[in-house]
Amino acid sequence: MKNVIVLLSIAVHPRTIAMDESVFGRAKEFAKGIFQGDSSGHDVYHTIRVHDLARTICSKEGGNMEIVRLAALLHDVDDRKLFGDNGFANARRFMDSENIPEDDQRTICEIISQISFKGQDSVIPTTLEGKIVQDADRMDAIGAIGIARAFAYGGSKGRAMHTPGEGPKEGMSEKEYFANQGTSVNHFYEKLLLLKDMMNTDAAKALAQSRHDYMVGFLDEFMSEWEGSR
Repeated sequence: MKNVIVLLSIAVHPRTIAMDESVFGRAKEFAKGIFQGDSSGHDVYHTIRVHDLARTICSKEGGNMEIVRLAALLHDVDDRKLFGDNGFANARRFMDSENIPEDDQRTICEIISQISFKGQDSVIPTTLEGKIVQDADRMDAIGAIGIARAFAYGGSKGRAMHTPGEGPKEGMSEKEYFANQGTSVNHFYEKLLLLKDMMNTDAAKALAQSRHDYMVGFLDEFMSEWEGSR
């Protein structure tokens, strides 16, 4: 009977990763080292903003806060746009150094793999924690900061701000999206203006509306100034 009681006790207490605040501090420093000198909008401050937004959303939506925080801090350290397909080598290296349990490492890597926008091939994360981190990452791609990041990234890749007569490409697959070399203005129509309606959580949907509206107003002003009408 004692053995049965022990087994039941284990079953009803879900395992959580044991982390103190210092782990998250070291994760921030790790990301800072990875993105040292970046000027494409994928710097460590992007990582920190995603982490802070993810904490805010998680506090309203529930979910495992530790998983959310660590996944947010590591979500870009293996970004394919920057590092190619390296099998989460950087995220794994950090988590191994912190003795993060293998099950939790797999969960975090799965979250990271599902976050990115991939055109028509974008996926909805399978866990609440993944949905929260994806929402936080997408939130940092819209609004005033999203505008600044779009032009910073475009400039880092030698892309034009705007080319009259060159329209956006709609309905791109993952392969087409990552191969696309379109203008920064077209990027708004190909991705950024779509993100409001792709948020997963109620908390993110509420936050996204004002950022979306700000971008719409910016594009109206941009085109008016471009055309010399005001």
